[in-house]
Amino acid sequence: MATPSQHDLRNDFRALLASGKCYYTASTFDPMSARIAADLGFEVGILGGSVASLQVLAAPDFALITLSEFTEQATRIGRVARLPIIADADHGYGNALNVMRTIVELERAGVAALTIEDTLLPAKYGHKSTDLIPVEEAVGKLKAALEARIDPIMSIIARTNAGQLTTEETISRVKAYQAVGVDGICMVGIRDFAHLEEISQHISIPIMLVAYDNPELRDRERLAANGVRIVVNGHAAYFAAIKATYDCLREQRGIAEGTLNASELSTRYSTLEENRVWANKYMDVQE
Repeated sequence: MATPSQHDLRNDFRALLASGKCYYTASTFDPMSARIAADLGFEVGILGGSVASLQVLAAPDFALITLSEFTEQATRIGRVARLPIIADADHGYGNALNVMRTIVELERAGVAALTIEDTLLPAKYGHKSTDLIPVEEAVGKLKAALEARIDPIMSIIARTNAGQLTTEETISRVKAYQAVGVDGICMVGIRDFAHLEEISQHISIPIMLVAYDNPELRDRERLAANGVRIVVNGHAAYFAAIKATYDCLREQRGIAEGTLNASELSTRYSTLEENRVWANKYMDVQE
């Protein structure tokens, strides 16, 4: 089967946004997972920032992966992908000028869409940042992203954390981002349908949710009716790969089955502890 062109995949993603339906993403962390996802009928995949950090560096989600490292992994996937890939571009790896560079590199990598978030990064060490940059700064970064885009078919999606804002603050932010001209709004932290409906009535462009399989948001038809076109329910496939690798190698060594689950294994074998030691030594961070 021939691999579609990057332009065709971007058009396919645009068709998903315009379809009136809601689609769940596949976690596509390398070329093989992207091909498997397409063969199984997934309409869209996502390369998560946290997953890329583990895959490329064995590092926790501390914003340690660089743009070039993330782009290299996106490029490997883009060479063989038969479904549109969304890149989780975090905060664009810096200020508005860094965002422009991020857009250029990921567009060349072949992604169909990418998200730019308004999180303050790098986060305070040892904690996932819940602080957001001022809305004016975020708007500037989104304008820069749109300016840097060469192929207008590639989708740029603005992301914010509705779980760290009041509903009124969330509405204010998404309206400001929508006015810039982005192609969609991505939200994390939506609690339930009442929360979603209060916000979605102010959004006239497609919505993407990072839902982490929230049981309060499992009605796909109701999600679609509220403008949600893309849902990210986590990256179970990658963690399953970690567990399968561990079990395979453990059995080869004749080691009895352990009790650690996939998430615990990812913590054990990542560089989390080393980073804690270095932070204590060089940054005087106590945890």
